[in-house]
Amino acid sequence: MKTTVQNLVPQDSGADHTSAEIIQQPDVWREVGAIVAAERGSLDAFLEPLLADENLRIVLTGAGTSAFAGEVVRAAVARATGRRTDAVSTTDIVADPCASFPDDVPTLLVSFARSGDSPESVAATQLADQLLTHVNHLVITCNSAGQLARLHSESASSHVLHMPAAANDQGFAMTSSFTSMLLASLLALGALTAEAIEAPAVAAEHITAGGLSPRIEELLAREPERLVYLGSSSALKGLAHESALKLLELTGGALVASSESSLGFRHGPKSVLNDRTAVVVYVSNDPYTRRYDLDILAELRAGLPQGSVVAVTASQDGLPGEGTWLLPGLEDADDAVLALPAVVCAQLIALRSSLGQGIRPDNPFPSGEVNRVVQGVTVHPLPQRRDDVA
Repeated sequence: MKTTVQNLVPQDSGADHTSAEIIQQPDVWREVGAIVAAERGSLDAFLEPLLADENLRIVLTGAGTSAFAGEVVRAAVARATGRRTDAVSTTDIVADPCASFPDDVPTLLVSFARSGDSPESVAATQLADQLLTHVNHLVITCNSAGQLARLHSESASSHVLHMPAAANDQGFAMTSSFTSMLLASLLALGALTAEAIEAPAVAAEHITAGGLSPRIEELLAREPERLVYLGSSSALKGLAHESALKLLELTGGALVASSESSLGFRHGPKSVLNDRTAVVVYVSNDPYTRRYDLDILAELRAGLPQGSVVAVTASQDGLPGEGTWLLPGLEDADDAVLALPAVVCAQLIALRSSLGQGIRPDNPFPSGEVNRVVQGVTVHPLPQRRDDVA
C-alpha cells in the first residue's frame, strides 16, 4: 500500500482536523487565487494610490504564526512594490508602539489573522491609527465574523480580504490558515501571479500524497529529542521560525525545537546539538545565499550521526541524494513561494511527532494552558500624544 498522509494517521487519534487541514492546502491555495482574482479591481483601486507614494511604508503584522507569514513574504513584497517593507509583530506593536512606528510616514498596515479575535490584532490597528497621520489597513483574515474583520469592513481606509472558509483551521495549530494568508499577500501586493500558484500546489500534493512520507518516517524513527530548523534568506528564516513553532505546539512542548539562520546558528545556538538532534535546512533558490546553506549542511553532516541532517530544496544541485528532500517544479521560484510546500514538510513532522508522543494534535493542551485564540492579554491605553510616550 502506498504511504500517504491519510494512512499514517490512526483513527481516533485526535488528529482529524489537523491532518485534513494539512492535506487540503493545495486546493485552498487555488481557491485563494480565485478570490484575489475576483477582487483584483477593488484591491487595485485601494492599493494603487497608496503604492504610488514613494514615502509609503508597508508593515506586515500578526502574532505567532501570523507574524511569521509577514517574515516570509517581506522581501518579496519589498521587491514587488519598491517600497520600504517591514515585518513587525502585533505583540511588538502593542508592547512598544512608538518604536514600531518611529516615523509618522504614510503607512499600509497589512494584518494577518486567523480568527481576528486575538486582543493584539485589533489593538495594533488602533495604535497605528492613533500614532500615524496617514494609515490604511489591508486585513487578511480567515474569519469573516472575527472582531478585526468587523471593525475594518465598513472603513474607507481599509480593505478586508477574506480567505476561504476552509482556511479557518479548526485544529489548534495554524496550517492552511498560515499558507493561505501568506499566498494572498503575495498575490494582492503583486509579488506573485495567479498562474504561478499551480507549481507550489503540485509540489505540496507530491508531499501529501506520500512523496516524502517515507523520508519523514525515517527521520522520526531516529527518535530525535531536539529538532532545529535553519534558513538563510529572510523568507526561509521566517519559515524556520514557523516550523519550530509548529513542532512545539503540536507536541505540547514535549520536543525541543529551535530555529536560526544558517550563519547565525554558529554564533551560540549551535550549542543545542547532540547525538539526538535532527536538523532541517531550507536551502535557498538564490545562488549566492544557497552557498551558505550548503556550507552548514556539509559541516553538520560531518559532525552528526548519519541521517540526522536533512536538506529541503527545489534543486539537487550541490547536494547528495541521501538526506535531500526535493520539492519538484520550483527550481526558479522565489523563496517565499518555495516556503508554501516546504512548510508542509514541517507540518507533517510536527503531526507525526505529536502522535508519536501520544498527544492529540487537534488539542495538544487539553487543560487549556495554551489556547487556540490567545487569552489573558490586557491591552493598556496609550496616552494620546506621541510626545507623551516618547
